[in-house]
Amino acid sequence: MRQVARQTNPSVPTLDLRLATCDLRSSAGFTILEVILVLFLLVGLLGIILPRISLEENLASVGRRMVGNVRSLQSLAMSTQKTVHLYVDIDRGVYWSMILDGNQEKVPADPAWLTPLTLPETIRFSDILVSQGKKEAGRVDLFFYPTGRIDTATMHLMNEHNNILAIAIEPVTGAIRMSDERIDPPRLLVIPDRVRPLLKTPTAGA
Repeated sequence: MRQVARQTNPSVPTLDLRLATCDLRSSAGFTILEVILVLFLLVGLLGIILPRISLEENLASVGRRMVGNVRSLQSLAMSTQKTVHLYVDIDRGVYWSMILDGNQEKVPADPAWLTPLTLPETIRFSDILVSQGKKEAGRVDLFFYPTGRIDTATMHLMNEHNNILAIAIEPVTGAIRMSDERIDPPRLLVIPDRVRPLLKTPTAGA
């Protein structure tokens, strides 16, 4: 009995070791297949999702870039203590800047403004509201002053789906806000004729 026990006991760990080795191999094989399957699915999903995200954010990204450019020109005018001139060609979708140095205009030293900037093909200027009125074609000129003040303007960008993005510049504070709806200038208050006599200041002899 003792000999039988001695012969059978060593075989038990060997059998357990073989079963464990088989389990490790099988689990390792399934893990690799699962990883490959997950990677394949992720690649497929990214191929579907990424183009849609880039199209939906295209108008917003162009608007953010435009706001950043306006901010940089405002800082440039304040740091150089010189007036900066921004030209916007509505028809071509191109805009560029120049620094006024006396009676001359010079290209800014900033590499970002060495060449004119162009809107993407799917984005265009719908119109630009300035102090002179609304312009839908031609060129618009905006000035950035050393005090931080900017000429009032509201730019409306439009994509191929006719979605609107408005960028409004507040002249005194230089604040800039964006909106996915049109921003029209405030309407002038019209005083009815019957009310005007009541607003007149009475004279001393009356």
